[in-house]
Amino acid sequence: MKKIHIHFSKIAHRYRDLRTTDLEPILFIKKKLQKHPKIAAADIGCGAGRYDLKLFQYLGKKLFLNCCDANLVMLKQLKEFLEKNKIKNFKTIKTLANKIPLKNDSLDCIFTFNAFHHFKVSQFLRKSSFILKNEGYLFIYTRLRSQNRRNIWGKHFPLFNEKETRLYELNELKNLLRKTPLLKIKTIKHFKYNRLSSLDWLIEQAQNHHYSTFYLYTKKEFKNSLERFKQNVQLKFKDLNKINWSDENILLVLQKEVKQHGKM
Repeated sequence: MKKIHIHFSKIAHRYRDLRTTDLEPILFIKKKLQKHPKIAAADIGCGAGRYDLKLFQYLGKKLFLNCCDANLVMLKQLKEFLEKNKIKNFKTIKTLANKIPLKNDSLDCIFTFNAFHHFKVSQFLRKSSFILKNEGYLFIYTRLRSQNRRNIWGKHFPLFNEKETRLYELNELKNLLRKTPLLKIKTIKHFKYNRLSSLDWLIEQAQNHHYSTFYLYTKKEFKNSLERFKQNVQLKFKDLNKINWSDENILLVLQKEVKQHGKM
């Protein structure tokens, strides 16, 4: 965990540039929350704020966002980024996902984008169930282990699937959720994106560890795997400036059940 924390501190200044920000889950969330006149929310594992900007752009001034992350360098980047975009309805909170220092029954919704696999999941879900208001939403945007295997890295970058052991399959997520009885799955939305890139950009992303998975390699493993990745891609694709593949993600929409009198 300490190594991953160091990784995010090193990459914070470039993180938004190296990663792709998907608009589709934001549009889905906007539709889901369209009847809410005001939205008190938190983004857990917010990183440098790339998804937070989209939330503000599509939910507007009715949103107040608690931007929560365990990494101070990321939070500094987020604060500068949102202020540069003239956004004021937010505050930053340095916290672990299972220790969010917000009052019980205080939030309309909680978001987490591509950070869920870094959390102590059972503790995070339990904490979220306390912080959310009755009928509040928890939006979890992540990728499944099988989806990870099918992307450009899982198919062509040696050891990528073996190193990335933190992801779940859908049935595993459902089993975890059964242990948090106040949260019920309302919607499961699958996304598939057609990507296009050059080999040079893919190499730059990997060298800058745009996925924390790459930080789990030893230096020798990464060097050898990167070289093999280049060879694999060169054999698979004719035009190295137009490498195409599909990325897949899943959005879980959970809702906190209304508390019954005398029951929890």
